[in-house]
Amino acid sequence: MKKVFFFWCFGCITVLAQPFQIGRTTLNLFDASRNRTIATEVFYPADSNAANVPITSANNEAFPLLSFGHGFVMTFDAYQNFWEELVPQGYIMAFPKTEGSFSPSHTNFAKDLAFVIEAMNELNSQSNSPFFSRISPNNAVMGHSMGGGCALLAKQYSTQINHVVTFAAAETNPSAIAASAGIELPTFTIAGLNDCVTPPVTNQLPIYNALQSNCKNYLGITGASHCQMANFNFFCSVGDGSCSPSPTISRAQQHQIIFSYLNLWLDYYLKENCVSGELFEALKTNDDENVTNSNCQLCENLSLVNLNSSFSVEVSPNPFNEIITLKSNDETTFEYALFDLKANKVLKGKAINVLQLETSFLPNGIYFLTVSQNQQKKTFKLIKH
Repeated sequence: MKKVFFFWCFGCITVLAQPFQIGRTTLNLFDASRNRTIATEVFYPADSNAANVPITSANNEAFPLLSFGHGFVMTFDAYQNFWEELVPQGYIMAFPKTEGSFSPSHTNFAKDLAFVIEAMNELNSQSNSPFFSRISPNNAVMGHSMGGGCALLAKQYSTQINHVVTFAAAETNPSAIAASAGIELPTFTIAGLNDCVTPPVTNQLPIYNALQSNCKNYLGITGASHCQMANFNFFCSVGDGSCSPSPTISRAQQHQIIFSYLNLWLDYYLKENCVSGELFEALKTNDDENVTNSNCQLCENLSLVNLNSSFSVEVSPNPFNEIITLKSNDETTFEYALFDLKANKVLKGKAINVLQLETSFLPNGIYFLTVSQNQQKKTFKLIKH
């Protein structure tokens, strides 16, 4: 006899961590070896949205550090989309404000990005510092355009850097492409396929190909432009508007794609969350709109491939509105878990044969459903609209 279970949301949702508020401060970090002061805007998890407030007291967690380099003649405030996305999830973001002129030194900016990592780590060790014991040893140097190229250059200037992420990275002087040949760290290279300022074929693809990382990932976003990696910036828009092709997706759409991948990648590497690596791989596998490439698999021991074809489960409808129906091919108990794109587990449980999940409490978006039985697992990409 067919067994049908109908699950409402209460009782089956994993309690999710509430996002942090965003604190902000300006630091003048002094590099004695170069007699150079690096003005740096820092955003960090806090209990209120304000300047110079203490780091959050909600827990004693140490947060991963992201040192982010701006694009040519761009300012840090163009990257509000990044700090508003990442800081509430438990990251500290530091933006050095140097080399913003029309004749920047790529070497100095790369050294600044590297020094920010070292200086913030030093603040982590000082008992009188507002960041004392609150900065994780896991970090990444990141950057957009010129800042992306300089993030690649930065690795040679600090052994404390352990990950590199770039967005529409530009070739630099000295060469970011050449510097990439000396990088063995985990890397994530994100490109816009409609980028006419730093086209992937002459910038991000040579960078990706040169990297010596044991685990490197590439994402080419279809229809995405150079400047839409960030918020609007006048100088960047002048460059974007002077060449073709133009973007065929909106800025908001481009940001959504960036963060759907970036959140999972960062969570896997910097917060050591293997489930996020699993979902990152599922996102790549199910993405038929953008271009992805890699030389590795994140969280390989939790592979998402079907382990045994004898286990069959149907999931419908997809896209879905409020109800998801799961139907297995036998009456053996199976387990399920539904994840959002930030690797939050929003539903979980067990069922036999047929299950209906009520999801009216979930916002529209992309989700991943894992269904497992007797050490066999299947993963489905679902869209709620």
